[in-house]
Amino acid sequence: MSPAKPAEEPSVEPITPDPVRRLSRTLLTQSWLDVAFLHWAADPSDVAPLLPAGTVPDTHDGRTYIGLVAFRMHRVGWFGLPGVPYFGTFPETNVRLYSVDRHGRRAVVFLSLEASRLLPVAIARAFFQLPYFWARMEVARDADTVTYRTRRRLPGPRGTHSRISVRVGEPIAEPTPLEHFLTARWGMHHTFFGRSGHLPNIHPRWPLHRAELLGLDDALIPTAGLPAPGGPPLSVLWSPGVRVRFGRLARAAARA
Repeated sequence: MSPAKPAEEPSVEPITPDPVRRLSRTLLTQSWLDVAFLHWAADPSDVAPLLPAGTVPDTHDGRTYIGLVAFRMHRVGWFGLPGVPYFGTFPETNVRLYSVDRHGRRAVVFLSLEASRLLPVAIARAFFQLPYFWARMEVARDADTVTYRTRRRLPGPRGTHSRISVRVGEPIAEPTPLEHFLTARWGMHHTFFGRSGHLPNIHPRWPLHRAELLGLDDALIPTAGLPAPGGPPLSVLWSPGVRVRFGRLARAAARA
């Protein structure tokens, strides 16, 4: 009798600007508007301990990335219902990492998410165990300059702040493979009540612009447990935004 062949490892899904899967059911809808993407390269070994069980750092040319992403959340809605105009609309700034799970699904991992509406923060923390923080926030635009400000309220450390100012440049006709890697992420990995899970999302292709960083004063990244960046971001991008749909939660690994 010939020996059994070992099970094949799942291949990692491709990096593509268009969704890599369909959603059988829509759990959540929202829009991400006036989005600023700032990214720094990082050693995978530095971020691996911060990822959920069953996931490892996703890499591009041997490096992984730390993202600081600021935007306006617009009209969060459930199960295909119309989005909520007040409680579902607010500024947000998050610190995120890049991951891949044992099924080959690429995703992001949020280390912190600042938002200016207390009720969505309370719901996200209580029912999804997401690291949301209530903050005083502002997104202001003056011609081609967009400024994002946040100062944390609860829970602490109270006063943790970030200020990002970018000048929006020309549209990008053909984003680079790295720019797709940093922006076209079709899911989120997170530990939900002791189990590592994958929450898929889909949206149209990002309309990306070049952007110039005019100013940065950030304490969110070191507060999230990461080394403070030693220099300017490697990548600065901006987008007017996309409409997003989230699907059902799927397991990413065994119990953490």
